[in-house]
Amino acid sequence: MKKLGYLSAAFALSFPLFAFAQVNATNVQNLGQGIIGLINNVAVPLLFAVAFIVFIWGIFTYFISGGHDEEKRETGKSLMLWGIIGFFIMVSVWGLVNILRGTFNFDNRIDYGQPLPPSR
Repeated sequence: MKKLGYLSAAFALSFPLFAFAQVNATNVQNLGQGIIGLINNVAVPLLFAVAFIVFIWGIFTYFISGGHDEEKRETGKSLMLWGIIGFFIMVSVWGLVNILRGTFNFDNRIDYGQPLPPSR
């Protein structure tokens, strides 16, 4: 019962926070743009870097540390294959997203059309 009292008191004390939580379209739009910017500028290059590192590590394992050990060569071969598959999937999804953006006009740019002819 004591826990319920603490919980209700904490909830009642948080009501002023809800009153100050004004949400308008610009805040939501800024949040969305921030999340999309984070994905485009941080997550995607990080995933490409990880796929590249996996591919390079596979090359290192296959050619250098694998030398005469067949098990290490197989591990290196599979790492190179997974790195290439990762690149292929990421580039394919990137292309598909760009095709969908172009098809459904999801570009943020405004097309004003042809300029007006000069008036006489």
